[in-house]
Amino acid sequence: MRIAHIANFYGPTSGGLRTAMHALGAGYQERGHEMLLVVPGPTDADEETPYGRRVTVKSPTVPLSGGYRVIMRTREVRGILTGFAPDVLEVSDRTTLRSLGGWASSRGIPSAFFAHERADGIMHANLPSWLDKRLPVEGMADWHNKGTHRRFTTVVCTTEYARAEFTRAGLESVKVPLGVDLDRFHPRNASADVHARYAEGAEFLILMASRLSTEKRPELAIEAVRLLTERGRSVHLVSAGTGNIAPQMQELAEGLPITFLGFVSDSELFARLLASADAVVAPGPIETFGLAALEALASGTPAVVNAASALPEVVGDAGQAADGTPEAFAEAIEAILAREPRSRRKASRARAETMPWSATVDRMLALHEAALAATQQERDPGRN
Repeated sequence: MRIAHIANFYGPTSGGLRTAMHALGAGYQERGHEMLLVVPGPTDADEETPYGRRVTVKSPTVPLSGGYRVIMRTREVRGILTGFAPDVLEVSDRTTLRSLGGWASSRGIPSAFFAHERADGIMHANLPSWLDKRLPVEGMADWHNKGTHRRFTTVVCTTEYARAEFTRAGLESVKVPLGVDLDRFHPRNASADVHARYAEGAEFLILMASRLSTEKRPELAIEAVRLLTERGRSVHLVSAGTGNIAPQMQELAEGLPITFLGFVSDSELFARLLASADAVVAPGPIETFGLAALEALASGTPAVVNAASALPEVVGDAGQAADGTPEAFAEAIEAILAREPRSRRKASRARAETMPWSATVDRMLALHEAALAATQQERDPGRN
């Protein structure tokens, strides 16, 4: 099978989307399929990678996005796809690449749209409050999702939370949870030296592995640390991530036991940080999966997550959900830290082991095979 996956907002610091594309590509190839990735970047490139052939299309950055890029040369992308001749198409984008569903449909190619975010959540998070209150955001999201649904054979959502806005609009979708690399992220990466170095003398090391952008609500973690410090708790928060509101967050954290590392490009260090922390905080209220939280669980570290997001569904009893206030996050962090260390690490790892990447790959391949069989039946109704 020849599988093409096209995405925007893919880059060195793009986190979950990039991880998912790489994991799927590597998994497809391991099972004998041919993989093509088409992504935006600063220059044109065509290279072989462990997760498939990757074609980079020179693309402009989106203002105020923290460096993310969006492909505008969609005609060129269609040419790349025509040359590759995919059997199935995967698209991870709600913006300039959504039309590729129609391109695939016109050629009898089954397509899958990955809903990596909720349209209503993105609008609520980025619209000015005065405009957010006046616009029919849910209705606008329904209209957008209906247009997406028409273009693609299948809409793939990673959680029930992600599916909810499609269900609200009366649209079918399929749930395929993402996964985690259980070998790379493992409790054996825990290091007393790493804990001591980054906790800077505090008893507990808290890690926030998140992009510093408005929709991620990093201020909730910062203000929770302020409250914990005022209560006399010995905690130190490390922020591993960058984004367009990083300067504001650094200003907000002034005088608090908080360290900003920026984006951690050293994958081994990141894995050690996850395993060495006492808890990971994921404050974003519109996360549709939250790979960093699952990677923390695989590392034996419980996660404190926003109750409004999909993460309670992902972390289960291995985490603690909090309402979207600093007080609630402070209480949830306290509750996690009160758990017996060995039992909380064991529960976290056990939860992660139910979601390996191999399961995600198997489910996606089953979807593609079923779609190909249905397409073949439409072409040749008399064929058994």
